[in-house]
Amino acid sequence: QVQLVESGGGLVQAGRSLRLSCAASGRTLSSYAMGWFRQAPVKAREFVATIGWRGLSTYYADSVKGRFTISRDNAKNTVSLQMNSLKPEDTAVYYCAVGPLYVLGTPTRLGEYDYWGPGTQVTVSS
Repeated sequence: QVQLVESGGGLVQAGRSLRLSCAASGRTLSSYAMGWFRQAPVKAREFVATIGWRGLSTYYADSVKGRFTISRDNAKNTVSLQMNSLKPEDTAVYYCAVGPLYVLGTPTRLGEYDYWGPGTQVTVSS
């Protein structure tokens, strides 16, 4: 059974940075794409960023492109999301998730991800 735990969320002012981390147990994730999603109040969960299993390919939602950076450390079985220049509209619960095995592309759909963490709250004040 795969377990994911996100950390690093919190309350920050607009323009500041946060770094989210996702630690996995129960499975080695080095062969899987990994993704970050977020869900704001009364909104659907949406794609934020994904990284390929080798860490060579990344893809971002337009809303975070140029501000967020996804990375992974396969030796530590972790995935991170560096969030810079945060905006109030980035306020949401952020989730990491396990994507497809050995996929060549960059999956962005929720249905392509099998395991999810409980999420970490990010609140950006104006």
